[in-house]
Amino acid sequence: MLGFLLSVIAGSAMSLQGVFNTRLSEKIGLWQASFIVMLIGFVITLSIAIFSSHINFKELREVNKLYLLGGFLGVIIIYAVMKSIKLMGITCAISIILVSQLTIAALIDAFGLFETSQVKFGLTKIFGIALMTVGIIIFKLKC
Repeated sequence: MLGFLLSVIAGSAMSLQGVFNTRLSEKIGLWQASFIVMLIGFVITLSIAIFSSHINFKELREVNKLYLLGGFLGVIIIYAVMKSIKLMGITCAISIILVSQLTIAALIDAFGLFETSQVKFGLTKIFGIALMTVGIIIFKLKC
């Protein structure tokens, strides 16, 4: 139940963040908005890390260096979300983002990539993603 609740919170926050970031970028510029958003995130995260006794930076040496690309991907995500919302509107943009996320997540699960447990990817999942894609196409035709 907690996982479900956190997923709803994350999805809601992502949609709100996309709109807020896009509106901010319209006033101050895309890269400036991205900088402000990431700076605020950095300050909040640093504050939590400083006051948390559960953070262990010593183990960073043992981490697969590929996983450090998360920050780089964050820049891509913020840019792409702001630009796509501005170009297509929030509903179309978030719908396509969601299907893209599900597809990549399913591939990661199916092949057990990045040290994840392998999860079977059957016809029902393929059908579900295809159905969502068709839904976006139908929705986009009405935009």
